[in-house]
Amino acid sequence: WNLLHNIESNGKECRVGSRIHFDLSLKKTKTDLLMRSAAPRLPELLRPVLRPQEYEVTVVRSEAGTSNRLTSLPSLSLERRRPQIGSPSVVVEPTVCYQVFLGFGGSFTEASAEVFKQLGPAQQDHVIDAYFREDTGLGYRLGRIHMNSCDFSRGNWSCCESEDMELRAFSVERYRDSILPLLRRAAQVVPGRGRLSLIASPWSPPAWMKDSGRMCLGGKLRPECRAAWAKHFVLFAQALEEEGFPLWAFTVQNEPEAITPWENCLFSAEAERDFLRDHLGPTLKAAGLSHVKLIVHDHNRDSMFQRARTLLSDPAASRFIWGLGFHWYGDSRFEAWPDKSGQVCFDNVRRVHDLKPALHLIMTEACQESSPRLGDWRVGERYGESIIKDLNNWTEGWVDWNLILDAEGGPNHVGNHCAALIHADLATGELLFQPSYYYMGHFSRYVRPGARRVACASNRDALEVTAFLNPDGTLVTIVMNQTEKPIAFWLSRGGNESAKSQAPAHSITTYTMQAGLAQPSSSL
Repeated sequence: WNLLHNIESNGKECRVGSRIHFDLSLKKTKTDLLMRSAAPRLPELLRPVLRPQEYEVTVVRSEAGTSNRLTSLPSLSLERRRPQIGSPSVVVEPTVCYQVFLGFGGSFTEASAEVFKQLGPAQQDHVIDAYFREDTGLGYRLGRIHMNSCDFSRGNWSCCESEDMELRAFSVERYRDSILPLLRRAAQVVPGRGRLSLIASPWSPPAWMKDSGRMCLGGKLRPECRAAWAKHFVLFAQALEEEGFPLWAFTVQNEPEAITPWENCLFSAEAERDFLRDHLGPTLKAAGLSHVKLIVHDHNRDSMFQRARTLLSDPAASRFIWGLGFHWYGDSRFEAWPDKSGQVCFDNVRRVHDLKPALHLIMTEACQESSPRLGDWRVGERYGESIIKDLNNWTEGWVDWNLILDAEGGPNHVGNHCAALIHADLATGELLFQPSYYYMGHFSRYVRPGARRVACASNRDALEVTAFLNPDGTLVTIVMNQTEKPIAFWLSRGGNESAKSQAPAHSITTYTMQAGLAQPSSSL
């Protein structure tokens, strides 16, 4: 890691030799914190996940202020003993199970495809392996694409620019030059059938379908265009399948309550319900696409419960609803949106589950917004905290935003630059792996599709935890410590077999062991 910009805090540079010093006390700097990785080849970066022996606990850690980045540490050994009374402990009970997990993923935006195209062959291979390889990468299995343009596009466009209710000019030609080649590269390293579970989300209908006459800055779907807009979904799904990428799901509308400088379309909860019930659901069914799942809301956690109540209250509409998607925005610790601060609302995810337990909950978008804070460890911790709390509140899938962006957090046709897990310096060809990449890896590399969340409890608030039982019988526990002090604790399997460990300050650790049972004995 090289220091490319000086960091000023109390008149001092935060430099330790040629390495960055992670000064987490910094509240504001006069210049950006920018750290760059020489991007070693992936087999040197991450090792294949190995199955532990019967009483062995493998340990993988990332830690601020050290070189630990998904680093394998010496294994622990479980002993037949209970944690000491009153001492910090994390107890995992693999016989009590909750939701089945679908997987982690990222978004194939036009911006990501544009940056990817400008990389050299070796760097392209590195990015694909880093995200999609199961043995030495993050093992992504979910993907999201935008139907028509979004802010992370090269411009404002749609699949049917001509005003024609029959959509005779519909075309996905724009995707053939950008997103589809990136999807094909990813599919080459995905095991099995080579397919990702792909979610498509519209930011806006074509401008001529909206009452505002434009795709950006608000506006609603014209009532007389509802049937044509539903047909647009059908044509998009059919076109993607012809290209070799059958869709797994649609979200009805990305962020339906937001008026932004980029593409959007306003839907009240009632309007989304009625469009789904009267047009989108029946049209997909008539076209033989009822297997494509429909996900509603696709906005922040703050309003998801109230909106779910309206969407699910109508039996004719709810029969088309497979799941509810949500985003993470509204965290005042990371965003400068005074009207949105304090609206993280993790508990609302659980409340929606309680409202309808059969409803599937998917985190469909997350990123550090307002320009990238490259190298900031706190952004990684934001990912870790959100993933743990979302999973513990019944979330079944977790999808990040752009796969890769340039060093400025773009391209973005309205200047809404954000962060990705990997950035590329297009001038030098360097890949910039962010702390958030490693935090994501502590979950996605070890919690595999088909895993079931199991009971996991910490007796210290500072130890944030979750645990999953994989289909192969391995038990995965993630422990995060965001505080300034290390915490020694007991890790216990079932309360009777334990090992001593430690969660260093500003660290995340993944522990893997055998579950010690044939099958879970109960399910919630």
